[in-house]
Amino acid sequence: MTFNHIAVLGAGAWGSALANVAVRADRKVTLWLRNPDKAAQLARTRESEYLPGIKLDARIAVTSNIADAAQADAILLVVPAQTTREVASTLKPHLAAGIPVVVCAKGIERGTRKFMTEVISESLPAAVPAILSGPSFAAEVARGLPAAVTLAAHNDSLAAALAEALGSLMFRPYQSTDVRGVEIGGATKNVLAIAAGIVAGRGLGASAAAALTTRGFAELVRLGKAYGAKPETLFGLSGLGDLILTCSSTQSRNYSLGVALGKGMSPEKAHAEAKLAEGAYTALVIHEMAQASKIDMPVCSAVAAVVEGQVSIDQAIESLLMRPVGQEW
Repeated sequence: MTFNHIAVLGAGAWGSALANVAVRADRKVTLWLRNPDKAAQLARTRESEYLPGIKLDARIAVTSNIADAAQADAILLVVPAQTTREVASTLKPHLAAGIPVVVCAKGIERGTRKFMTEVISESLPAAVPAILSGPSFAAEVARGLPAAVTLAAHNDSLAAALAEALGSLMFRPYQSTDVRGVEIGGATKNVLAIAAGIVAGRGLGASAAAALTTRGFAELVRLGKAYGAKPETLFGLSGLGDLILTCSSTQSRNYSLGVALGKGMSPEKAHAEAKLAEGAYTALVIHEMAQASKIDMPVCSAVAAVVEGQVSIDQAIESLLMRPVGQEW
């Protein structure tokens, strides 16, 4: 099982970074973006508007024709979680049966509460779904700095082959068959990163930040267990590793959104300035899932209430501090 031609659908920061990753792994790479004018500009300048100062490798073919991209041996779908279904539906008429589609978004679909690989299974029934997630900032990966992620598929041989196809000296994908665990880690850590940003923006201190991250991770583990995730996945790169990264750096859009909220900015304005913060869309979904499954997730629920404009920051903090003291786990 070899994947010599990789197509990346989505030329945002992460899509552009992964295109560079794939070409460094000596793959033929096609990078697709919907807008023909932007595709022509990117092909000419070799610099993404989302990664200023970082060059797109000259070997990467840029196109706005999704039929061209669909000719690849494997697809990396690098679009926001809430638009995954739309782009997958656009791809459907052009995709041959059995082609792996690796989702690189960290979220859960609003309304349906579907995980990203479930969205792929529904929208692209002929495709083989997989997921890539882990602690990685696009700008660092695009520049070729070291990073390690998790690549999960239900078939171990497929996960191994995809990991090998993308792996290089500076980018190491670890294979897994725990698809759901990888998806839960990526989606939940985004919500918790907003909470961590709120703590920072409010100036609550390093002790509060450590407590918030640790208790938030306990919520991530509870959700994972309820949905059949393996503990080692939740404690690995796509769970704890990604949580540590995004709860401590303004390079994270979700953390930056939380900082803005903590400093008193309205949810609407903060979200607009943070641009694409996946956790803002996922928070309510995770809250709904927790309620439906009777899982105790007070931090995630508080974030959902704040970003949906239901409570103020002070009310959310007070509700968490007034919770009864109990056992840690």
